[in-house]
Amino acid sequence: MPDTPAATPRARVRVPLRFHDGYSVDAELVTFHGLADGQEHVAVVLGDPAPDSVPLVRLHSECLTGDVFGSARCDCGPQLREAAERIADRGGVLLYLRQEGRGIGLYNKLDAYALQDQGLDTYEANAALGLPEDARDYTAAAQMLAALGIDELDLLSNNPDKAEQLRTLGVVVRDRVPTGVFTTAHNVRYLRAKVLQTSHTLPLAELSVG
Repeated sequence: MPDTPAATPRARVRVPLRFHDGYSVDAELVTFHGLADGQEHVAVVLGDPAPDSVPLVRLHSECLTGDVFGSARCDCGPQLREAAERIADRGGVLLYLRQEGRGIGLYNKLDAYALQDQGLDTYEANAALGLPEDARDYTAAAQMLAALGIDELDLLSNNPDKAEQLRTLGVVVRDRVPTGVFTTAHNVRYLRAKVLQTSHTLPLAELSVG
């Protein structure tokens, strides 16, 4: 990894995961020493990859409103649920990254929601608050992968920036695998903005605001 100190595993613990729809899977949660941003990111190791296979990996940014409370204003909760099953089926890792609100924090995200209620899209709202459209840096994610012995992967993501950053950090991203499309009446404008502003691989024709 270019000019980045190595991180090391801190602890490993087995945790049975149970989701609201009844899906369950056993996972190994791994914590780390030496992460560049000092945050308490966690690797969720799932499944049993075949020998010499390339693991499926998702970088999932923490979303309290979506992951915990089931908010319909984003697609984070359904993406987390989907990722757990798809990674468990194939074998790989979900990196749960403490990057609420694309890195701007929970309170700022909720302030941005208030501006979205006035007609701004998710990126315009950040800009109106004097914040970056996306403040996430994936250096710690690359450190976590290296500490787990992963230097090549397939990335479960619609976001091209995640793949580009990982490649810049020395990780071989063999393929970027799109997630499902999880629309609600409340998040369709948000998803359209992700396609139009940051080239997320979502089918624009299906994201009708009508």
